[in-house]
Amino acid sequence: MLYHLLYPLADYSIVFNVLRYLTFRSIAAFITALIFTLFFGPALISLLKRKAAVESIDEDMPEKHRLKAGTPTMGGLIILLALLFSSLLWNILTNYAILMMYLSTLWLGILGFLDDYLKNFVKAKKGLVPKYKLWGQISFALILALAIYYSFADGEYSITAMQIPFFKNLYIELGIFFIPVVIFMITGSSNAVNLTDGLDGLAAGTLVFTAFGLGVMSYLKGNFVAADYLNLEFIPIAGELTVFISALIGSLIGFLWYNSYPAEIFMGDTGSLALGGILAVISILLKEQIFLFIIGFIFVSETFSVIIQRYWFKYTKKKYGSGRRVFRCAPLHHHFELRGIHESKIVMRFYIVAMLLVAVGLSTIKLR
Repeated sequence: MLYHLLYPLADYSIVFNVLRYLTFRSIAAFITALIFTLFFGPALISLLKRKAAVESIDEDMPEKHRLKAGTPTMGGLIILLALLFSSLLWNILTNYAILMMYLSTLWLGILGFLDDYLKNFVKAKKGLVPKYKLWGQISFALILALAIYYSFADGEYSITAMQIPFFKNLYIELGIFFIPVVIFMITGSSNAVNLTDGLDGLAAGTLVFTAFGLGVMSYLKGNFVAADYLNLEFIPIAGELTVFISALIGSLIGFLWYNSYPAEIFMGDTGSLALGGILAVISILLKEQIFLFIIGFIFVSETFSVIIQRYWFKYTKKKYGSGRRVFRCAPLHHHFELRGIHESKIVMRFYIVAMLLVAVGLSTIKLR
């Protein structure tokens, strides 16, 4: 918004020329989102407490989690509000990628909010019926996939290709299969982050590192000189994603101020469903789906642990008459809790692994 309002004034004062630079607007977006979250966070926590929108702990959770009962949830509201506010201020609003990000944030944010609202205000124990939640994710993914597919069908470059890391100029053209891939990516990533959101600061902190990796990639692919030097594909719409991702990182770090151990507020589905989908959409627009798989492997492993646990239990129950477990509890972070590792240590170790994964992912840039 500020770009559209103030940049035309660069003809009269060179001061306004700074708005044309991605680096300046990215830093400004980060600072704006961070301050917004820090400033309005206490008000949201107080409001949620008054409305009794607090966490209820499932019976199958580790015993220590009983102490978390009564902590305000739906904290994803402050993350998404800070993200949208900062992005609206500093992004070029006519950029196609940014319009896609707004659609993603609003649709999945509302879906998650509805789930949290039913749990906390209507007191429906399971919230939104799982199949309706899944259909909400699939419907959005289908609309987005069709919009991207047909918008770029006759464009200068193919958005339906997927780049393979570790190899130079190697792409897989998905064609019409781009649509089911998008549906799988968005629903999978959205639910993976939701599963990871189980310890104080775990999902938000891990998202920071993953978003940083995507931010670096979006800047490089959106900068003609950098893309040419590194032999990356130049994607004209990618640069503005850097500003959006910077706002995302700022809002997440601000949220961690209140969500780190011991948490004063939880993210809830309002945040986790939307943020997981946001990561997927960014990777799709950058044609870096496999890159996201690498740098976001924490989320992948959490999801696999649930799948393995569930189907192994069913298989052994059918074969032996009683179900057996691979992990003490799933998702994976609860397994480590039941092994006696303190929650804050688990979170810090997951952060370290997340940093390593981002480093591995970014190292593929030179190998290309």
